[in-house]
Amino acid sequence: MTISRRTFLIVGAVTAASVALPPFISAQASAANAARPNKATVKIWINGEQRDLDLDTRTTLLDALRESLQLTGTKKGCDHGQCGACTVIANGRRINSCLTLAVMHEGSKITTIEGLGTPQKLHPMQAAFIKHDGYQCGYCTPGQICSAVAVLGEIRDGIPSHASPSLTEPPKLIASEIQERMSGNICRCGAYSNIIEAISEVAEASA
Repeated sequence: MTISRRTFLIVGAVTAASVALPPFISAQASAANAARPNKATVKIWINGEQRDLDLDTRTTLLDALRESLQLTGTKKGCDHGQCGACTVIANGRRINSCLTLAVMHEGSKITTIEGLGTPQKLHPMQAAFIKHDGYQCGYCTPGQICSAVAVLGEIRDGIPSHASPSLTEPPKLIASEIQERMSGNICRCGAYSNIIEAISEVAEASA
């Protein structure tokens, strides 16, 4: 059978269109899925209270705290885990809440600055920061305090740091040890000496 040039071109065009069509449809489907985010219900203990959160699975713990629960004491600083302003305590250990997804903390116990103390009954670390003027603008202070509380817990649990002289002996509650552990929390006002004094006082009082 002889195929005319016209028929050949029509068949070729239809074939090319059928090959190109699936990726186009796939791209449309991907765009539709992006506009309709996946959601999940997450149960997290926040400051001693169980909270059920219906969240976009891409939501960070930081955004869940600030946007869904209005716990704005936890600050968004660099949003890259470099400044420590968003530090919270998760199951006894400090974490940068901007670097972890909320859905990863199903069943976790999270403590924010709001859960440490109240204006009527301050946590000892909060009181020490006020006494020693361990802040200036105050933006980084919630993260500093949460980190400081966790740091003392790490030292008491015998977890060594880069500044610890021994990996087998318990770390000492001294300034160099505290400074090393607090190095991930940046204070752009430069209140570092006052912060160390505040933490050292709490460490001595609870030793």
